[in-house]
Amino acid sequence: MTLPTQLAAAEEIHDYLVDQLNLALRRPGMSGGEVALRILIDHVLFVERQPKVWNQLKQSWEERGLWTPIGPSGAFQDVFPAQADCCEVASLYGEFAHQRGWLKPDRVLIGEEYKALTGRVRGWAAVDRTWADVTAEFGPPSVLFGGNNPLYGKTLGYVSEDPHQSMVVFHLWNGSESGAEPWPPEHAQPLLLAVRFGGGSFRESLTLTPEGERRMPPVGDPCLPQ
Repeated sequence: MTLPTQLAAAEEIHDYLVDQLNLALRRPGMSGGEVALRILIDHVLFVERQPKVWNQLKQSWEERGLWTPIGPSGAFQDVFPAQADCCEVASLYGEFAHQRGWLKPDRVLIGEEYKALTGRVRGWAAVDRTWADVTAEFGPPSVLFGGNNPLYGKTLGYVSEDPHQSMVVFHLWNGSESGAEPWPPEHAQPLLLAVRFGGGSFRESLTLTPEGERRMPPVGDPCLPQ
């Protein structure tokens, strides 16, 4: 069978898929959410001839309490309000993309800058903060998971130049009180619910703000063991 046109080279296919992954990470809701991210990652790993890495990643997430019968979204649903969007999960895939060298950050924290952030952010998050507070204190993020509209939740990721160091992730939410009209949200700025970083268990990696503590879903049948 003769193909009608010449196919793209493997390098071009790889670069294209990585670009599409970066776009999907930044706008997960518009790109198909977690399913789209998983498909893109599967394709990039296929081009790199390392398809088994996906199973290794799932095993790692399961060991950390990040993998459930419905994927990592189940772990986040145990912690964040029901109205939270897919930006939380996108940040997890973004961390993996950074480790693989696929992520194209808008900003990279150098040396002492990253060390200063990780050294003080947990204490800083002990009081309630907003999106504006985060960027005023730590500068623009390396990756904005979600759009710029303050009426919607979003997640901010800060990465070091060393891909082996954890991404520092700020999970922000905007919405309404239970029983209230869902739109428009009640807050002019998204509220910081938690800061997440570290390679240990999911729960140990989280520092919840007081607002995050107040908005945790009621304890029911969690997707994951505590």
